[in-house]
Amino acid sequence: MSGEPIRRWVLGAFPRDPDSTLDYDHPRGDPGLFGPDSVTWRIHADFPGMLAGGLAALMMQTLHPLALAGVWDHSNFRGDLVGRLRRTTTFVGATTYAPRAAAEGLIGHVRRIHGFVRGTGEDGTPYAADDPALLTWVHVTEAHSFLAGYRRFAHHAVPRAIADRYYDEVRRVAEALGARDVPASEGEVADYFAAIQPRLAYTGRSREVLRVLAEVRLPVPFAGLSRDVFLHAGMALLPAWAGDLLCHTPRQRRQARVAARLLWSMAPAFRAALKESGVVSRSCRRVGVPPEAMRDWPAPADRQEPGAAAH
Repeated sequence: MSGEPIRRWVLGAFPRDPDSTLDYDHPRGDPGLFGPDSVTWRIHADFPGMLAGGLAALMMQTLHPLALAGVWDHSNFRGDLVGRLRRTTTFVGATTYAPRAAAEGLIGHVRRIHGFVRGTGEDGTPYAADDPALLTWVHVTEAHSFLAGYRRFAHHAVPRAIADRYYDEVRRVAEALGARDVPASEGEVADYFAAIQPRLAYTGRSREVLRVLAEVRLPVPFAGLSRDVFLHAGMALLPAWAGDLLCHTPRQRRQARVAARLLWSMAPAFRAALKESGVVSRSCRRVGVPPEAMRDWPAPADRQEPGAAAH
């Protein structure tokens, strides 16, 4: 795939703002929650890394019994997994790039939905989608996977200081949703994963969700091949401990390595095809910054207080 076919592929799989409720062009000069000087704008601009990273995060999230219970009880994942993936994509894109009022409005909307998502896990333990600990788990798996995807596929090195700045920035959205004690650096993320592993498990529900994911068909040409490349490339982004918990076989690990190499080779074509379109370019124009600036890391910035840009 190249050029226009890639652009159509991306829009077919993940149409941008299908409800036409988000305006990424106005008001002029509005930086949103992060702005063009953020690391987040740059990392979230890389489509291959974000899609593979999002799939990796979903795999990891199946390991938390209470987080999985909410999906099991309150979503139609069997019949509408593509819709769920699209809604997540829209949320991440909007909270990253949309003007501040729109981003904050979407966060408020999700908070209201979370207030109705409650139940009990398989062992009888109560859960709630607005539980700060569960919100932190979902956020950390996503942020870690997006960063891993950028590192693997963006053809652009990520220094440790930039990775730390990314974690410190993106926790704003998690904290605005109600998360607490959100890791703000690579070291803190590593400590978080080490601490939470005893609470994780690969269950029958995990297998069922992953089975549905492995069979999902995107509404694009070569749907099965497209799915398999991104899904296995997502596997390649998982921490070793997560792959072990998910019982990945040697064959799956080989497939992951092959898919990751293939996606790495295709990534420049995706970047070229999406260069002049999409929310990243529109948002850059909104604030008067050339989209090409997203390929350079921003100058060092002072560390902000948690949640400073989300309120």
